[in-house]
Formats: sequence, C-alpha cells, structure tokens
Amino acid sequence: MTSSISLTNKQEQRFRSLVFLTIIVIYLVILAGGIVRSTGSGMGCPDWPKCFGRWVPPTEISQLPVNYQAIYGAKLKGEVEFNPLKTWIEYANRLVGVLSGFFVFATLIASLSYLRRDKVIFWGSLGAFLLIGANGWLGSQVVATELAPHMITIHMLLAIALVFALLFVLLRASAPKQPRILNAASQQRLLLVAIALTLGQIVLGTQVRDALDIVAKSFDYTNRESWIDQLDWRFYIHRSFSLVLLAFHLFVIYRLRKLNVVGRISDLIKALFAVVVIEIGTGVLMAYFGVPAVAQPIHLVLALVMIGLQFSIWFLVTPTLLVANQLSQKSRFVEV
Repeated sequence: MTSSISLTNKQEQRFRSLVFLTIIVIYLVILAGGIVRSTGSGMGCPDWPKCFGRWVPPTEISQLPVNYQAIYGAKLKGEVEFNPLKTWIEYANRLVGVLSGFFVFATLIASLSYLRRDKVIFWGSLGAFLLIGANGWLGSQVVATELAPHMITIHMLLAIALVFALLFVLLRASAPKQPRILNAASQQRLLLVAIALTLGQIVLGTQVRDALDIVAKSFDYTNRESWIDQLDWRFYIHRSFSLVLLAFHLFVIYRLRKLNVVGRISDLIKALFAVVVIEIGTGVLMAYFGVPAVAQPIHLVLALVMIGLQFSIWFLVTPTLLVANQLSQKSRFVEV
C-alpha cells in the first residue's frame, strides 16, 4: 500500500510538472507571435504549412525560383524582395507552435490516469487538445486571409481559452484533498468582472495593434516616433481604460487581502499586482517613447499572464471547482 501511494504521488507530480511546462510553452508561442507582429513578419512565409513551398525555408534568394515574386506576389503584403530574417522569424513561430501541440498531446495522454478518480481533469486536457488543434488550423487561415484583423483577434481569443483550460487542469490536479472553505463570494464576482474587463481590453488592444500595423507599413517601418499620432480613437480608449483597469485591480487586490489568505493564493495576488503595474508600464513605453519593438511582444505576453493570474486566483477561491468527483483517498493507480 505504501509503495502504491508513493507511486501515485510521483505520477501526480510528474503530471503537474508536465502541465506547468506546457503552459510555459504556450506562453512562449504567444511571445513568438508577438515578435512576429512587432517585426512585421506575419507573411514571412506566404504559404502554409510549407514556407515558400519548402519544409525548411530558404536562407537566401538564390534558393527561390526566379519568378517567386509572381508566384507569391499576391501574398507578400508589399514585400519587394525576399526577406530571410522575416521568413525565419515566422518559421520559428510555427516550430514553437508545433512543439506546443506535442506538449498538449502529451498532457492529454498523461491525463488518462485520472479517469478513475477525477474525470474532469481528463476532459479539461481533452478540451485543451481540441483548442490547440483549432488554433493551429486558424493559424493557417490567418496566413490564407493575409493577416485579416478579425482572424488575428479570434486566434488570440482561442489562445486565451487554451491557457484557461490548461490552468484549470493544473489547479484541479494540484488541489488539496480538503480545500479551505473561504467566504469569498464577493471576491469571486469581482475577479470575474476583472477577467471580463481585461478580456475587453485585450480585444481592443488587438484592434489598436491592427491599426498600428497599417501605420507602420505606411512609414515602411521607420519613424516609429510618429506612429502613435496616426492612430484613431481606439488607441485613446485603450490608453485611458488602462487607468480604469489599474484602479479596479487595486480594489480587487484590496478585497482579496481581506481574506487573510496565505501560501499560493497570496503569492498569486502579489504576482497579479506586479504584472498589472509592469503591463501598464510597457503600454506607457510604447505610447510615449516611439513604440519600441521590444516592448510590443512583452506587452502582449503580460496581458495574457495577467488574465491567467486572474483566472487562477478566481479558481482557487472557488472551492467547488477544486473538489474531485470522487473523494475517496484510494489510489487511482494499480497497487504494486
């Protein structure tokens, strides 16, 4: 019996480590996507799943057909010449995306061991697998539609749903047998509002990003200090609403601290405060300091880290989400 419990604990720990690593890889995919957009490399590979008709993209123009501009001209978004840097940035983004698919699939396979005790973990893993499959297909449509703004926004929303699914699996698998019951109904509602507000800000941010791409292209990706002045009302709403989000988060964090929580929840609350401040800081950096390319992907990743932290805290202060279907203390594995 002791050996069975030991085996169970080790397998559970390995599963949690795998899910955590998978979440990290997903955030790396989001970072890679941000780098693609900030460098204007979205059409660095004008076809999908291949790149210029090759599984390994070219490194120099001599590796392309003489008439490559005629072949791919309709999808090069104004590129006069083949740009190897943009091509390989986009290709690297695709490779990281494929890697994330393997990690999510491994999570799904590993979650089969939970079927006997907590099927919700398996269903959450299956949901994550379906979401990454859908997002992979949507990535091909983003290329096919030549970076249509609405497709990019849907692509982002599916990425957020994927992060939520994986966080759900991780937190559920990490839950104590008897979670502490918190009188946190008001905090739960506040966190849901925070998630909704942040989601709206992210969607608005993708629209600002779309407009910024058009401006950047009109300036041939030079004179960055002039880009912000060319943006429309959506930028000013996005900028001003960040102050509303800051004030609301300060109130939410204050209310959460009233619960006198310790340990993981307390750490997540501190992390949320830090991320909100840094996220607004990167926004200020872009708005008033010439839209530095390095700030753009960081701003994007922090936004999704922030909404992930909100979801995690909400999940942890909602004990009914943590309780397994079967409360038996018995091992879910075969005894050895």
